[in-house]
Amino acid sequence: MADERGSTKFQIDLRRHLRETGVERNLTRLICEISEASKYIINSIRTGDLGVAGTSNLYGEKQLALDVLADRILEKRMKHSGVVASVISEEQEQIIEFNPGHSDCYSVAYDPLDGSSLVDVNLAIGTIISICKGNALLGRGRDQVAAMYILYGPRTTLMYSTGNGVHEFAMNQLMEYTLVQENVTIDGNSDIYSPGGQRNQYSEGTERFVRTLEEQGCKLRYSGGFVPDINQILIKGRGIFMYPHLKNRPQGKLRMLYELNPMAYLVEQAGGAASDGKMRILDILPQEIDACSPVFIGSKKEVALAQEFLAAEGY
Repeated sequence: MADERGSTKFQIDLRRHLRETGVERNLTRLICEISEASKYIINSIRTGDLGVAGTSNLYGEKQLALDVLADRILEKRMKHSGVVASVISEEQEQIIEFNPGHSDCYSVAYDPLDGSSLVDVNLAIGTIISICKGNALLGRGRDQVAAMYILYGPRTTLMYSTGNGVHEFAMNQLMEYTLVQENVTIDGNSDIYSPGGQRNQYSEGTERFVRTLEEQGCKLRYSGGFVPDINQILIKGRGIFMYPHLKNRPQGKLRMLYELNPMAYLVEQAGGAASDGKMRILDILPQEIDACSPVFIGSKKEVALAQEFLAAEGY
């Protein structure tokens, strides 16, 4: 994308890209608010307390001080944006309503600091965002109008989609997000896989699938963080991530609202697929805010192969 003055795509900032691609004004404002919030989260990661906050989230997990701070930063930005009806965070026990009757507002589900346990060892982490129209946080993932994540790694990058492809931005020295590439695509055969969970807890179907990947020469590339692993698949244009059904955890670990729905939306927009092993992630109706699901997400061919093995060998 370039304008008549000769600007290159690397000079296109996030707000301009949203405007020029026809994104609705309130949604543009919301996405830009989230990008602004990420700047404060970055500063907190660089300078903040890495200790335990003394509280637990609704899953019984100890919250780091950074988790709580990132959650407060996002909640405050969403509240004061004027375009958000309600939010739900992985760090909160219930939906928080700001302006539930506003017809032009959006609802936001987010994991403020996914992979926060990796902060003290200085590995990449991220923020994951799901956006729905109106006040409909417990709908199916296919009803999302936008999704995005921000990766805090050696570079800070932002991926977003509003239903017209997936676009990558990077933060420059002025802490502005500028366009790196439009229409990121997943179109290659997988040569990398990222398997979550203990392998001795895999079902026979999952174990056979993993053995097949290894026999085909796939290399294991698992960081322990959902955001960097999905980013790897999107940037390389191939690969598969999975956190499958486990014998001791048949519903998997990852949460539908804050993690799986937004990532499935992005991966599908890039030409990939996301399944729980039986059906499309975006077609699942969560029954509660903390609903979890197994997931196989990435290249279409490998996701389809996983479903074949699971159907034949068992979940």
